[in-house]
Amino acid sequence: MSDGEYDYLIKFLALGDSGVGKTSFLYQYTDGKFNSKFITTVGIDFREKRVVYKSTGPDGSSGKGQKIHMQLWDTAGQERFRSLTTAFFRDAMGFLLLFDLTNEQSFLNVRNWMSQLQIHAYCENPDIVLCGNKCDLADQRAVSEEEARELAEKYGVPYFETSAANGQNVSQAVDVLLDLIMKRMERCVDKSWIPDGTVRVNGPTNPDISESSDRSKCAC
Repeated sequence: MSDGEYDYLIKFLALGDSGVGKTSFLYQYTDGKFNSKFITTVGIDFREKRVVYKSTGPDGSSGKGQKIHMQLWDTAGQERFRSLTTAFFRDAMGFLLLFDLTNEQSFLNVRNWMSQLQIHAYCENPDIVLCGNKCDLADQRAVSEEEARELAEKYGVPYFETSAANGQNVSQAVDVLLDLIMKRMERCVDKSWIPDGTVRVNGPTNPDISESSDRSKCAC
């Protein structure tokens, strides 16, 4: 896939407290590597990756492969950058919300991040995947899997226990989020929530994805 060839530009935002491993998670996803020497993100940064997405029909058959250019935005977790990071919420189509399984406070703060998303995202019910990161540090664990799954069920979002260090469930979490986004685009009649530039001019011509009407943004 050359630099100019893609059907969709999809922007994801990684959120969560400072130190939960957002930068390492995204680096593991895009480069398949772990760097333990990352410094704290200041403001906003992003990484990119190209993938081919194949939708699955009701009968289990795979549709035509769609070329996706993914921008994965990495946000600072500190409070002093909050006004900057929330300004990026509306341009993102999906959210990876991370907490640190060895830090109970980062888990308790998931509720605050959810509230921020409901206020600032493209609608009150955006697509989110919750990730309990650093699952490789089992002897330091402070949050049980049962607690985390209960919280995810409360918000109606998928939950993964991930490790940026060894790559466990990192790709799976992003793949599920991409699938949620693509299915939302397919089923939504109103496309006004989709940021400009998402669908390439030379990309798909499916009217179900490229046209819009006047229904509520959150109807889907």
